[in-house]
Amino acid sequence: MSQNNRLVIFDTTMRDGEQSPGASMTKEEKVRIGKALEKMRVDVMEAGFAAASPGDFEAIQAVAAAVRESTVCSLARAVDRDIEQAAAALKLAERARIHTFIATSPIHMQYKLRMEPDAVIEQAVRAVTKARNLVEDVEFSCEDAGRSEIDFLCRIIEAAINAGARTINIPDTVGYAIPEQFGKTISTLMQRIPNADKAIFSVHCHNDLGLAVANSLAAVQNGARQVECTINGLGERAGNASLEEIVMATRTRQDLFNIETGIDTTHIVPTSRLVSGITGFPVQPNKAIVGANAFAHESGIHQDGVLKHRETYEIMKAEDVGWGANKMVMGKHSGRAAFRSRLQELGVTFDTDAALNEAFARFKDLADKKHEIFDEDLQALVSETVSASVPDVYRLVSLECHSATGETPVAELVVSRKGEEHRSRAEGSGPVDAALKAIENIAQSGASLLLYSVNAITQGTDSQGEVTVRLEKAGRIVNGNGADTDIVVASAKAYIHALNMLVSASERTHPQNDGV
Repeated sequence: MSQNNRLVIFDTTMRDGEQSPGASMTKEEKVRIGKALEKMRVDVMEAGFAAASPGDFEAIQAVAAAVRESTVCSLARAVDRDIEQAAAALKLAERARIHTFIATSPIHMQYKLRMEPDAVIEQAVRAVTKARNLVEDVEFSCEDAGRSEIDFLCRIIEAAINAGARTINIPDTVGYAIPEQFGKTISTLMQRIPNADKAIFSVHCHNDLGLAVANSLAAVQNGARQVECTINGLGERAGNASLEEIVMATRTRQDLFNIETGIDTTHIVPTSRLVSGITGFPVQPNKAIVGANAFAHESGIHQDGVLKHRETYEIMKAEDVGWGANKMVMGKHSGRAAFRSRLQELGVTFDTDAALNEAFARFKDLADKKHEIFDEDLQALVSETVSASVPDVYRLVSLECHSATGETPVAELVVSRKGEEHRSRAEGSGPVDAALKAIENIAQSGASLLLYSVNAITQGTDSQGEVTVRLEKAGRIVNGNGADTDIVVASAKAYIHALNMLVSASERTHPQNDGV
């Protein structure tokens, strides 16, 4: 396949996606996502911003060591320290890319950088040259390109390509672009820049006006051959272009795009669920491709048409994107070998036998409560096992709730704090409210509850409920996750997980105002 007919998929779920408030990922969670993206055959994955924090540096290192087939990338501002940190974090990568950027719009150069245009070009060239001396694969981004002047973009991009950048990214950083205008910007740049043929042009679109995917596709129609996107459209503010929508749009409408990606689309839905479970951002039911209703038909006319000939109302096959692709069900008679094998197929491995044994024990406990255990249950189980690696300051020992019509719900529980058991009783508007109030009576955390979300992991009344609790204290936002067939227990687990993350020493800092 020629380069002109190949669309590079650049996933930034672990970097821009993580910058969604509350979507912070641990090192282990990033490795799980990285392996899932590799299995999907994503071309490039941006694992983080190495200079942002020690935690981000270590996570990029871990992803670089774990992923062999895809290129692993780190973002870096156009400054020496950032570029050096990125190169160091990527040292173990089979394929490494440094993605360096600088703002190019008049408003950013004047008020944020406080630099003259010529000085911005000089700094960009220095950054690309330095990065190119450390790795072979360098990408350069013009931050806020959507509001930059075309003449200046032509100058800085030509200089960056001459300095060694082989991918040029044109981001719509604030989600301001309109498809026709954005597509024209891409074609104009590629026509006017003398050395444009020496680089792949890329786009990174934000969804502030709901146009991220439309803008990205307009750019592809006008010559862009890399799209930066995220699983489930995760990202800052309203999010980024959705990977699954970009991939399936170009695949379904080959008549218009005449390009191909290397993506194995059967892994789209499992990866979507993995990211949703890790970040605590549920997928809306009517979300294209991966939403629960994406292939559901309520109308009798639609149902009749689909039964007679699927293509009457379905333009894609559900199984092509991973819906119902795997029918294997595990239960209480499944052994350790089958458990390990199925997790490996899902891209999950354990560093130690102790971690495997802990996960298997949780599996057996769940199997006693739930007759059939599906892949989604296993993903939630692994998330819960990983959550247990957070310093165990608080631990749920026992929980009893009473709720009856016409009576105020009451929760009584025992929570261990640093090994010492504490009892608490509280009333609430419902059993969950009472349970969380009882926990807070013990913790006295002073944290604000920003989000409480419940999702059924699978179908059926015996489904596990997966709960996400988002807490904020002193500017720090954390997500706690918990899963159980009893939704009140799942809620208590999630709240306690969030409390443990709040009191843990591992601080996470996101450069919310510095990025494409």
